[in-house]
Amino acid sequence: MRIPSQYLRPRSRTRIIAALAVSSALLAATACDSRPTDASSSSAAGQTLALSIFGTPNSFDPAQLVEGQQTYVWDSVFDTLLIQDNKGELQPGAAQSWEYSKDARTLTLKLRTGMKFSSGAAVDSAAVKATMEHIRKTPGQGQAALAAVSSVEAPDASTVVLKLRQPDGSLLWSLTSQAGVIGDPKTMTTKAAALNPVGSGPYTLDKKATVNGSVYVLTRRDDYWNKKFYPFKTVKIRVIADPTAVANALKAGETNVGTVDVSQVDTIKAAGFDVKHVQATAGATLVLADRGGSKLKALGDVRVRKAINMAFDREKMVKQLLQGSGKATRQLYNPQGQAYDPALEKAYAYDPSGAKELLAEAGYPNGFSVTMPSLFYTKQNEPAITQALGDIGIKVKWEPVPAQQSVSALLSRKYPMFLVVDGLNTTPIETRNFYGPTGFRNVFGSTDPELTKLLQQADKELDPAKATGIYKEINKFGVENAWQAPLFYIGSDWATKKGIAYLGDGSSTFSTVRQFGVAD
Repeated sequence: MRIPSQYLRPRSRTRIIAALAVSSALLAATACDSRPTDASSSSAAGQTLALSIFGTPNSFDPAQLVEGQQTYVWDSVFDTLLIQDNKGELQPGAAQSWEYSKDARTLTLKLRTGMKFSSGAAVDSAAVKATMEHIRKTPGQGQAALAAVSSVEAPDASTVVLKLRQPDGSLLWSLTSQAGVIGDPKTMTTKAAALNPVGSGPYTLDKKATVNGSVYVLTRRDDYWNKKFYPFKTVKIRVIADPTAVANALKAGETNVGTVDVSQVDTIKAAGFDVKHVQATAGATLVLADRGGSKLKALGDVRVRKAINMAFDREKMVKQLLQGSGKATRQLYNPQGQAYDPALEKAYAYDPSGAKELLAEAGYPNGFSVTMPSLFYTKQNEPAITQALGDIGIKVKWEPVPAQQSVSALLSRKYPMFLVVDGLNTTPIETRNFYGPTGFRNVFGSTDPELTKLLQQADKELDPAKATGIYKEINKFGVENAWQAPLFYIGSDWATKKGIAYLGDGSSTFSTVRQFGVAD
């Protein structure tokens, strides 16, 4: 694939990163609190974590929480039943233990005793039940994550029992995020709770110092049960949408932690920051959604989908679009995750001639035309994709979609193919999203007998080692049947001031202040 020089602008990766961040919050705020903070001093580093994020939290209502960088804010205010650690492993959270029944259709969680909300009220099973019921009946990410739950029971103050319609291998991981938060039953459904939450997490929101949409100031609770994992007495989170402004805030001492564009790394290091590179935190994937050919007949033929995969010079895309800060891929799973298989990277070498031959075999010697949605986070990739597909005879028309309609446009089944740029997630959740019959990235509800069998096996398998093998088979199925055309992973560079350490390595991309610790 040739990428025209006019599209290889030095700031192209900056725009991609900015678009990715904004895609996790459809209405990201650009305002930035201008009040100075002593974030840069080493003496304050152990006391204050000053972080910038791209997107504004849309609400603190447990049923309206959204994943993405906003999670840094709400995950600090709310406890979750389980925790995903920096190595991507499940750990106890508000639930100190959990156990599945043999048929994987009943999950019993035992809560810690003595936990309290910031109001002083007790955190108990009744609060968990009330929060889950609120999430289950309210449209949102949490509702989808709890779709397999048929009932929530609270037989005693420290026990929660979830009854499932069918086994769900992603449920435990969902309980580490918005589906597992615990809200205060007395206040969580009130209008005031959207901006003034009562939580049971390690921090409380300092309402006086917080400017919604601009800066969120969090104060650590001295009575929190897991205080040792939160060494910073104060966390100040600024909303800064522009990556250049993020770097400037670091250099000015307004923040002491942030992700910086690869073009800024040397300058940031010279300013006294440590920089840690994570090769993959998000993925760009061309979803070949209409696998039944109901909207675009050609996509119903696996040869056509394979030809599309062969159209892209992924390595060149990483080098020229991302300035090398990423990794080419033929699979969508986190390269640090349990389903990733290095052997699958041998698939779909860049071969436009071979792609044309496959299209001819499928009955499309002259190619075909397709309309794809032009979303606010796809625009910088569109010229390269247009040319790559054009080189094998597929003519692409991009139809503009307003930012606020991005989600509904993809779910409408209007577009047989579309590009997504998603933050990487855990293997079970990625599997649910892309391969599950109701997954939000499987918008046409594609199914296959072989895949259905594998999904059912993965959902009911309670042995992690055996589950890993099944997820690798699912990954293999997706690649061999070309359900999508993954393009590349997007890397990130974390800058931290002296006294602060970034503890992640890409195994987990969950946005939590537990990613940061006090350096020696």
